[in-house]
Amino acid sequence: MDLSHLKILGSFLQGLKSYNFSLYGKWVAYLNIVLCIAFGIANLFHVNAVVAFGAISIAQGAIVLFLEVPFLLRICPLSNNFIEFVSRFETNGWRTIFYICNAVLQWVSLALKITSLIVVAVGLTISAAFYGVAYFKRQNFQNSSHIKEPVGESAVDNGQNVREML
Repeated sequence: MDLSHLKILGSFLQGLKSYNFSLYGKWVAYLNIVLCIAFGIANLFHVNAVVAFGAISIAQGAIVLFLEVPFLLRICPLSNNFIEFVSRFETNGWRTIFYICNAVLQWVSLALKITSLIVVAVGLTISAAFYGVAYFKRQNFQNSSHIKEPVGESAVDNGQNVREML
């Protein structure tokens, strides 16, 4: 184990002690990326309409990936409409609404058949709860990323230039 692992662990422990629920929501969202994609794929092999909710879960995992790892918006060739859509969710309140809507979609899937998508629904609900608590406690939106994004007019131009180069 090298020193970079210790730095990441120290950052994680410092975030735990901060009692900032925005960070907790982000960490659960990282887990949701894996859960959405894995259980979405697992539910593609059903014979009933749950297959549609499995596909929705995979799409949710991809959207959450771009939402929670904003650096990917700069390096992946994406449409400007998608980038604008994801950029709307930069506050605790909007993220709460986003995760509630996604959780409701997965809870509805249980009306057809109770499957492993219940894990996805619970995970998205927990993220919504953490972001909601952060919103109602008026905590600042926190980004636990070690990559600091540039701000200003030139940052938008640089992001567009990177996408065009790729």
